[in-house]
Amino acid sequence: MLIGSAENSQDIGDSLDNGMSPNESLLTVSQFETEFYISGLAPLCDQLVVLSYVKEVSEKTEREYCARPRLDIIQPLPETCEEISSDALTVRGFQENECRDYHLEYSEGESLFYIVSPRDVVVAKERDQDDHIDWLLEKKKYEEALMAAEISQRNIKRHKILGSSSPQERDLMEDIGLAYVNHLVERGDYDMAARKCQKILGKNAALWEYEVYKFKEIGQLKAISPYLPRGDPVLKPLIYEMILHEFLESDYEGFATLIREWPGDLYNNSVIVQAVRDHLKKDSQNKTLLKTLADLYTYDKNYGNALEIYLTLRHKDVFQLIHKHNLFSSIKDKIVLLMDFDSEKAVDMLLDNEDKISIKKVVEELEDRPELQHVYLHKLFKRDHHKGQRYHEKQISLYAEYDRPNLLPFLRDSTHCPLEKALEICQQRNFVEETVYLLSRMGNSRSALKMIMEELHDVDKAIEFAKEQDDGELWEDLILYSIDKPPFITGLLNNIGTHVDPILLIHRIKEGMEIPNLRDSLVKILQDYNLQVLESNQILLREGCKKILVADSLSLLKKMHRTQMKGVLVDEENICESCLSPILPTDAAKPFSVVVFHCRHMFHKECLPVPSLNAPAQYCNICSAKSRGPGSAILDMKK
Repeated sequence: MLIGSAENSQDIGDSLDNGMSPNESLLTVSQFETEFYISGLAPLCDQLVVLSYVKEVSEKTEREYCARPRLDIIQPLPETCEEISSDALTVRGFQENECRDYHLEYSEGESLFYIVSPRDVVVAKERDQDDHIDWLLEKKKYEEALMAAEISQRNIKRHKILGSSSPQERDLMEDIGLAYVNHLVERGDYDMAARKCQKILGKNAALWEYEVYKFKEIGQLKAISPYLPRGDPVLKPLIYEMILHEFLESDYEGFATLIREWPGDLYNNSVIVQAVRDHLKKDSQNKTLLKTLADLYTYDKNYGNALEIYLTLRHKDVFQLIHKHNLFSSIKDKIVLLMDFDSEKAVDMLLDNEDKISIKKVVEELEDRPELQHVYLHKLFKRDHHKGQRYHEKQISLYAEYDRPNLLPFLRDSTHCPLEKALEICQQRNFVEETVYLLSRMGNSRSALKMIMEELHDVDKAIEFAKEQDDGELWEDLILYSIDKPPFITGLLNNIGTHVDPILLIHRIKEGMEIPNLRDSLVKILQDYNLQVLESNQILLREGCKKILVADSLSLLKKMHRTQMKGVLVDEENICESCLSPILPTDAAKPFSVVVFHCRHMFHKECLPVPSLNAPAQYCNICSAKSRGPGSAILDMKK
């Protein structure tokens, strides 16, 4: 029960459902005073709806006048109240009305409240979430409106969070999200507006396209490009092409980024390719456009054109592109470009795929670039000395021209190299070391030695060569050439002692010739001689020791044999090493058989394994199971 007087209100609890009996009473739940006159009271859940009559004092005349009536919602407390909301009502003639002229009625089932005045009837109802959202939108609090709509999505009836695809739906229901996007656009916050489109437009392709055109009208296609859907949903190709053209006109880097990030099936690839080619006519060396065009060709599986651009740009992914798409048939006429770009990677790739591009084809393509031809053939030779044997003659000239340090190793390792041709080339170019090797390999060692001495003037190399050939005539030639050259004589004296009798050299030295370090050389010759004598003596000593050892071994063997052939005492104290019982029986009249090995171990014959085909002889189980040794012989005692 609610009771309201002029300036106070009571909320009285009723304990009866259908009336009160004479013996029952009401309990006051809340009682509080107000600053206004109460014209009407009505319940609203656990709150009160109060129609209040207010008089105010004019600041100008300081006279009291009637203000507009108010409809308040208050929360009653035990001794006071809390105002929840307050709305002033505009009714006709409120200036002349008194407190008793207003009445408040309510319809409990419909939550409708009727304010009756002498001239008007005002109907009020409880605000719902749609009303709250309307208020937020009116105050341009779009973020809060969107949040409120998300929280109460099931309860709102006049608003939608996401945009409606059809005009009819947009007429019936106000799109909160679109209103928010439009507000951001009007405010100039294009990036935020575009970012919000992802959430607000969701998977509605029609709305996406609608918004893209709106951004185009205000010249902000770049702002929305990062947020366009790329999979679900997919917009019309024209939308993506429109944005790509926008970037192509003003931002090559941004255009290239979109091409890399967007799947190639979002737009008409041929249209974009043609647009890029048109721009390249104005700026043919623009690397960004060229790289992007190569990417477009790759998406279109036009790998040949893409490869050509990659090679022109010297792009690091060119070899990966060839391997990934098996473009070996496309590079047969581009081998020079590949080698110019990265000869090492190119050669490795070509050699790894000989079945797709033959060695012959590669050599032919590199015919006009012999330096690259050499790189390829050199790597081929290092992998296999025989695969490119038909080109070994050509390689002699290539090594001589571009890689002399590897010429001599090549001549040594190749078994297919024509020696006469190689000798001719080396002699023409005065390659002494290579010529010396070829002469010696062809059997002309004397000419080779002569060249070492006359061209290289290297006595150590000449001596080393003579040692390798181990030919007395070469040593004779070397001595004859060196006999009037003191430095050569010193070298020979230091090295000849172990190969040629040094007396042959010493006798030929002219008297009075000054030879550097002669004393040291002679000392070395004597040391080498003593070492040779010592080695001979050591050999004789070892032979003598060997004879002595053999004689001593034979003597000891005979002595051991005589010792083992002596008799062995067997008595009651001896035991069988197998069964550990006395070796002799207690009853001397009983027949027995005992086996005694030379190692002095004794066994009952029945305790030993029976001889078989695999082991026909018996051995001491303790000393050795099968190997012959001190216990291998047997003494067999029987009675």
